[in-house]
Amino acid sequence: GGTHDFVSWLAKRGRWLSYSVGMVITDTIHQHILKIPASAWTPAIETGGEARDGAWVAELTGKLLDGWPKGMRLIVRKERPHPGAQLRITDAEGMRITCFATNTPDRPIAELELRHRLRARAEDRIRAARATGLRNLPLHSTAQNKVWLEIVQIALDLLAWMPMLALTGTARLWEPRRLRFRLFSAAAQLVTTGRRRVLRLARHWPWTGEITAALARLALLPNPG
Repeated sequence: GGTHDFVSWLAKRGRWLSYSVGMVITDTIHQHILKIPASAWTPAIETGGEARDGAWVAELTGKLLDGWPKGMRLIVRKERPHPGAQLRITDAEGMRITCFATNTPDRPIAELELRHRLRARAEDRIRAARATGLRNLPLHSTAQNKVWLEIVQIALDLLAWMPMLALTGTARLWEPRRLRFRLFSAAAQLVTTGRRRVLRLARHWPWTGEITAALARLALLPNPG
């Protein structure tokens, strides 16, 4: 998202919109990173406020920001890579380098970096979207594929709300493929008896308990109508 056009568009929305967008590390940015003194690096933090092991953040200022919207801040993080990770050409001194831009003022850069790092939840949603039909557009015309995308979006909304409302524990972390195998594809029989509908699930299915518990939790929710 770190392009001049997009960041300028965000800036025009006003101070009420606080953005945090990833930046490509250009050669110019890379050269500025190499010149950051050791004293300018601040330890990154975890969600509990404790220092993140092997990670530091710093803010880039000066002429590097010329041509960008007023109030934009450029924050860089360096972190020791995980064992076996391959470094990129934009990394430096054996450290993995990432960079992002934000317009949020008066907050410590470590706090802003943590907020930006937690955006990984959005990447989880993108991965779920691809597993739910977004990987390919199967139809011929644009209009038909728009309908397909609407259907995918409805499915993603259901996948986002269902774990929060119906599931507990590690089941809340299951992604679409695992949900399809364990819950959605469970064999069942819908029986009408005594003016009631009864859903009969196979006792031997390992996740029948998860399904019945989820249905019980949903039944306790107030009727939104």
